[in-house]
Amino acid sequence: MSALHLNIRQKVIVGLIACVLAIGFIGGFSYHYLHAIELKQHVVQIADDLREIVLEIRRYEKNYLLYGGMEDLQENRRYTDKALEVLAEIVPEVQNLQVASQLDTFKKELLAYRGLMQQMPWASDPERRGLEDRLRGLGKSLVDLSVQLVTFERRRIVEIIQTLKTQLLVSLVAFLAFMGFFTYIVSRKIVRPLRVIEGTTERIARGDFKPLPVLDTRDETQRVVEAFNRMVGELEKRQDQLVQGKKMSSLGVLTAGIAHQLNNPLNNISTSCQIILEELGQCDVEFLKKMLTNVEQEVYRARDIVKGLLEFSRVREFALKATPLEDVVRRSVRLISSQVPPGIDIVDEVPWDLILELDPQRMQEVFLNLLMNAVQAIKEPPGQIRIAGRVDGGGREAVITVEDTGVGIPREELDRIFDPFFTTKEVGSGTGLGLSIVYGIIEKHHGHISVESREGEGTRFTIRMPYNPTTNPERASS
Repeated sequence: MSALHLNIRQKVIVGLIACVLAIGFIGGFSYHYLHAIELKQHVVQIADDLREIVLEIRRYEKNYLLYGGMEDLQENRRYTDKALEVLAEIVPEVQNLQVASQLDTFKKELLAYRGLMQQMPWASDPERRGLEDRLRGLGKSLVDLSVQLVTFERRRIVEIIQTLKTQLLVSLVAFLAFMGFFTYIVSRKIVRPLRVIEGTTERIARGDFKPLPVLDTRDETQRVVEAFNRMVGELEKRQDQLVQGKKMSSLGVLTAGIAHQLNNPLNNISTSCQIILEELGQCDVEFLKKMLTNVEQEVYRARDIVKGLLEFSRVREFALKATPLEDVVRRSVRLISSQVPPGIDIVDEVPWDLILELDPQRMQEVFLNLLMNAVQAIKEPPGQIRIAGRVDGGGREAVITVEDTGVGIPREELDRIFDPFFTTKEVGSGTGLGLSIVYGIIEKHHGHISVESREGEGTRFTIRMPYNPTTNPERASS
């Protein structure tokens, strides 16, 4: 038989029902004990009254025996009848209690006492002495019984209070234990998954699309996590499509410059071919070799331009590999060079031996976005864009900076520039996705990007990425 699995709603309902039943159970027992205490208190009051009445009965008994006054006899009878009336009222209320037998004994002895007192006026002297002894014995017994009644009921009240206190303490401990268990269930099944989902949402916003582990809880939490992972998968696909779309947008911007770059080697090839054709019958072998070498170099130059464009536009899976950072920066600068106006210098200060674990294509997208923004920030040349790299953080972190001398970013907008669709450019000049994509790519490399800027002085983007010296044997051994 398979184990019973309850969903979260059913667990909460069961927990609430258990709480209600526990509270009802505790309340019922508490009410029962409080009712018993109330009844015992009433019995104690009656017992106190009976003791006072018995003392009055004994007082008038002594007066009658000493002085023989009929008024004392009548008062004795009146208090005896009063005691019987009190007993008649209390006996039905306590007939199910332990004190009922003691009240029966008290009533029998009281009736016997009243019978002896009724015989006293008519008894002869010898009989009178015997009756007096019996009266004194019954009177003392009645006093002792009344005191025992009070003592017994008070002791029972104390026992009930102790039992009630113990029950309430045990119930409180059990209730706290149950609430602790219930809190643990709620925390484990509801609060913790929600916190994980919240943290994952923030992680996804930073560009990390790693899915959540799915636990076999067989409740709403498992279904929510499964749906969340499906959503993460779709978001990752959309992110890749967005990056590719941004690439296509960047390619559109770069196309005109690439055409201009290709035009120069093609012109050189055409010129060299014309010279060869004109001098083919007259030139010597060395001159012909020189012209063909020029043609070959220009073909290689054109091939590198097209290759860089194709490498940038090609869709690949994200993959980290040891790559010289200077190669990525150089390819990015070469691609964007046609878009750099005269008077703006791009200074490359990245060490040739700085090798990082990265995805070259994605990092090229990062540098292209940052360089394009830097070029657009320099409204009026001359200006300078400086790219630098170094190892920091005790040799475990690579620090890359992209700095320009442009117009800068307003202070109130610095905290928002990595938000999707936020842009400081004019309408139609940008989508606001470039820096958001840059942020996501850097996070995917387990790195971090920050920005510093002052209006009118320029902007510096700082990228910090993990660095492993073992990826560069020359640096590690130096």
